[in-house]
Amino acid sequence: MSKRAVLEVIALDVEDAVAAEAGGADRLELVTDMAADGLTPPVATFAGIRAAVGIPLRVMLRLADGFAAGDVGALVRAARELRGAGADEFVLGFLDENGEPDLAALESVLAELDGCRWTFHRAIDRAAGRDALRKRLSDLPGLDTYLTAGAVGGVDEGLPTLLAEAGRRGEAGYEPQLLVGGGLRLEHVPGLRGAGVDAFHIGGAARVGGWEGMVSAAAVRTWRSALDAG
Repeated sequence: MSKRAVLEVIALDVEDAVAAEAGGADRLELVTDMAADGLTPPVATFAGIRAAVGIPLRVMLRLADGFAAGDVGALVRAARELRGAGADEFVLGFLDENGEPDLAALESVLAELDGCRWTFHRAIDRAAGRDALRKRLSDLPGLDTYLTAGAVGGVDEGLPTLLAEAGRRGEAGYEPQLLVGGGLRLEHVPGLRGAGVDAFHIGGAARVGGWEGMVSAAAVRTWRSALDAG
């Protein structure tokens, strides 16, 4: 029997978080401003969600659209404030102008996180080299997950890459969990589960009416059932 797959849902506010937990989400990714593909939420938003739900929360550390780190000092301050409010899991990922991992920015932020677990997000889908990125990041403290669609265009385009990477789990650079998200649809689930993928990330798919609507507990429950069946 396959182990229970992780279902991570994007939450923008307390209402989203409560609905996602009720529908069977295992973890939330907390962001604001989906028009910019998800930025760091206010500390008050994190605190309100933390008080409302019991499941793990991963908080985005990203201050502007794109994958450049930008103001690293501001990122460090945001991390410090969130840690002070009780955040202990994060999402981040920075590339330089050549599509290489920005190790200096990552290490500056990680020093503030002090060993917290974190996800390297879909910056990997825009990296100059996926395999090289994984190997360069393999010694960074706390990295336990890669969020990826396998390609810039989403899971439809990236499915062959995702299946290949799932088959490399445990190799150097491939120890972190593969968390699939980005254009993910229910029909992708059986093949990914069959390949050993055990973590899935949804945003708009958890909502009725797309990003204009709130998270629906019923929609999340549909995904929970699909993952459990897979």
